[in-house]
Amino acid sequence: MSVSFDPFSPAWREDPYPKYRELRDRAPVHWSPEAGIWCVSRWEDVMLVLKSHDEFSSRAMLTMLMNGGLDGLPPLTPRLLWFAARILLTARLNPFAFPKVPSLIAADGARHDRLRAVVNRGFTPRQIAAWEGRAREIAGDCVAKLGSGVFDVVEDLSIPLPVTVIAEMLGIEPERRRDFKRWSDVVIDNATGAGRADPFGPKVLETFREMTNYVVRIARQRRKRPADDLISQLVAAPGGETLRPIEVVQFVTLLLVAGNETTTNLIGNAATALLDHPEQLARVAADPGLIPSLIEETLRFDAPVQLVFREALADVEIAGVCIPKGATVAPLLGSANRDERRFERPDDFDVARNPQGHVGFGFGVHFCLGASLARLEAKVALEALVPELTRLRRAEARVPRIDSFLVRGPRRLALRTAA
Repeated sequence: MSVSFDPFSPAWREDPYPKYRELRDRAPVHWSPEAGIWCVSRWEDVMLVLKSHDEFSSRAMLTMLMNGGLDGLPPLTPRLLWFAARILLTARLNPFAFPKVPSLIAADGARHDRLRAVVNRGFTPRQIAAWEGRAREIAGDCVAKLGSGVFDVVEDLSIPLPVTVIAEMLGIEPERRRDFKRWSDVVIDNATGAGRADPFGPKVLETFREMTNYVVRIARQRRKRPADDLISQLVAAPGGETLRPIEVVQFVTLLLVAGNETTTNLIGNAATALLDHPEQLARVAADPGLIPSLIEETLRFDAPVQLVFREALADVEIAGVCIPKGATVAPLLGSANRDERRFERPDDFDVARNPQGHVGFGFGVHFCLGASLARLEAKVALEALVPELTRLRRAEARVPRIDSFLVRGPRRLALRTAA
């Protein structure tokens, strides 16, 4: 019997790892006719795709996350025309130019290098380290809510911590932080979840209009009157290259996913794994020095981003299978991290493991820009949470998962004091 796998199917959201093993064993380079994608599942082959920039283009990321809408305009319905007119009038931007704007995750070569050089200004090791004290303060305030009944790790810690940090980094007013999370939820649902069924629905268009107007207004303000924040660094660097307002919108949209969702799900997945493995929780509680190792093991064991997309620039052979030029390829990061050819006992969660070579943050020129910030936020969150986890239990037997083919994490993780 042949292997069947559609990476977009909700069938694998609960637990994709048995299917990944089947793919690695029986079809390491698998053609998914339902998705029209080649799925690559072994660590060695995933690494080959991620590092072969001359053979695989990242533009497939935008094509897939836009539901195939990169190469042409969507049907100009009255709803879409009304939306376009409002964006044009209020933000003074051409909304149909967005698909053509370079995105950090979907650009190649010089275009990628130029964008990366600009946005790297806000993510230097010194700047990230400077946020530790503030991140620790936020995490402490979040965990302080533990004494007030049911505590939801997601709602009460893993969402507010990265949302607050990234909002403060960007220079966003405190009263707009809830908007940031709301925008993030809509972006994830529209690009990778149930919202793909109606990609230009009223809720999506209104969210995008609201977000665009806000970000463009802030970008234009900062260009005239720079402040000590990331948006100012992007638009008003004296003597340096800057981003246009439409590029700032594109980057902030990326940060909503990469800067918020990835960290949120890293913290949520770590807490879930510890509760599923009480002996590992006891080890970390007894030795908090294991928390950095716990974070790396979580990135390997249950990666917050499960796959990425690439486009083959020529006919390429992988594991004896010819992938044709122009084909879309999905390196399955979550599968590569469980490949027994690379990691011993890959299905075991071991907080003392040294999982060198995991691809939880990708690899190569597209290695996650915010990896250092995500690690810092996860570290301070878990240092605050782990001592409390030993006296808590789940309020629900089953952990509901986010409805997304791209990101993986608990939708909620409600805890209460153990009886």
